[in-house]
Amino acid sequence: MPRRRYVVLTGLMLCWLLAGMNAGVVHADAKAEVQGAGGKVVLRDGSSATSLAPALTGRNAAQRLDEAAEALYGYVLEGDVVKARQASEKVSQIFVSSSFEGLTSVEGINALSDVIIDLKATLAAAQIHPEQWEAAAAKLRLAADSLNHPRQPMWMQYYKLIREDLNDMEQKAAANDLKGWQNTLERLQSRYDNIRPAVIISRPPETVSAFDSWLSYAAGIPASSQPVSRTRLLEIVSYGQDAARVMFGKERDEPAITLPLAEQGYGGWGLLAGGFIIAALAYAAFRKYRGENEDWKPV
Repeated sequence: MPRRRYVVLTGLMLCWLLAGMNAGVVHADAKAEVQGAGGKVVLRDGSSATSLAPALTGRNAAQRLDEAAEALYGYVLEGDVVKARQASEKVSQIFVSSSFEGLTSVEGINALSDVIIDLKATLAAAQIHPEQWEAAAAKLRLAADSLNHPRQPMWMQYYKLIREDLNDMEQKAAANDLKGWQNTLERLQSRYDNIRPAVIISRPPETVSAFDSWLSYAAGIPASSQPVSRTRLLEIVSYGQDAARVMFGKERDEPAITLPLAEQGYGGWGLLAGGFIIAALAYAAFRKYRGENEDWKPV
C-alpha cells in the first residue's frame, strides 16, 4: 500500500513538471509572436491590443512621422478636409507615442510640438482658409523631413531664396531706399518663418538665435528715431549674409554680394610690384628676340 502511494505521488509530480515546462514554451512562443507583430498582442479572433505596444524610437519614429506628414500635406493640397484632419490625428498619435532622443535637441522637440499644435488648431477652424492650411502643413512637412533626413533636409533648398532676398536688401541699401529695404526684409521674414521649426530641429540653438537676433534688429531699423546711413544699412545686410551662410552651412568665401566692388588703390608697393613684372616680361622678350637673331645665319 505505501508503495502504491509512492507511485501515485511520483506520477503527480511528473505531470506537474511537464505542465510547467509546457507553459514556459507557450509563454516564449507568445513573446516571440508579439515581437514579430511589431509590438502588438495578437488575439485569437485576429484583433490586436495596441495598448501594450512599446513606444517608437529612433529612425523608425522619425520615418513614420515623415510619412504621415507627407500624406497630410498631399490631402491639404487636394482640399480633402476629412482626410487632412484624420491625418493630423495620426501625426499627433505618432508624436505622443514616440521618442526622438538622439535625433534632435530639446528645442527641436518643442518646435515640432508647436508645429503640430498650430496645425491642428488651423484644421479645426470653422472656416476653411486654404492658404493657412497649406502654410501649416508645409511647416510640418519640412519639420518632419528635417528630423528624418538631418544630412540633406528639404529646408536647405530655401538658401537660394533667402540669399536673393539678402542681395535685394543690399541693393536697396546701396540706393538708400529704406522703404524697399523694409519690404524685402518682410518677404525674407515670411520665408524664414516657414523653415524655422525645421532649422531648430537640425541646427544648434546658437545658430538659430544668431539669425533670429539679426532679423529682430533689422526689423527695428525703419522705426528708428534717428536716420540710418547707407553705410550702416550695408553693414547690417552683411551681418545677415554671414548669419545665413552659417545657418545653411555654406562656405564663407562663397560669393554672396551682387554689387560691383569699389576700385581699390594699390599704393607704392603695388606700383613697384607692377613695374617689376613689366621689366621681367620685357627682359624675357629681349632675350628671345636676341636669341632668334643669333641663330639666323643667311646663306
